[in-house]
Amino acid sequence: MTGLTLPPSLQKELGQRDLIVFDGECVLCSAFMQFIFDHDNDSHFAFVLAQSQLGQDIYTALDLPTDTFETNLVIVRGQVWTKLQAFGAAMSRLGWPWKLGALAFIIPRVIGNPTYNAIARNRYRIWGRTATCLVPSDALRSRFLGGLAI
Repeated sequence: MTGLTLPPSLQKELGQRDLIVFDGECVLCSAFMQFIFDHDNDSHFAFVLAQSQLGQDIYTALDLPTDTFETNLVIVRGQVWTKLQAFGAAMSRLGWPWKLGALAFIIPRVIGNPTYNAIARNRYRIWGRTATCLVPSDALRSRFLGGLAI
């Protein structure tokens, strides 16, 4: 458990959807979102840009910074996951062999979170920022909530 819970108003707005909230300027974060989209054969996940109003509302409601986005948020069955556990939660909803990524849950947070934090702090330097706006296919566009504008 992460201890993070969305307020009832946001829970109602999001419905029962599993959700990934990600930094749309981060190449690594966008690649993660694209990977999930490509391998989410049952269309479990909807996507939200952290920079969108809905993304900002979610980060604010969880008392997380609304300008650095050093964690993707993954909401599965109403449970909010952050950092390495977010990765594990997302992978747990995919088919085989990707479901094996859920093994991230067994990595102790005392090891996983500092590693995740180091990558998050250096993600722009290592992988860069997107130089162009995402131009999604119609299938991907239909799975976005809160718009695509950054």
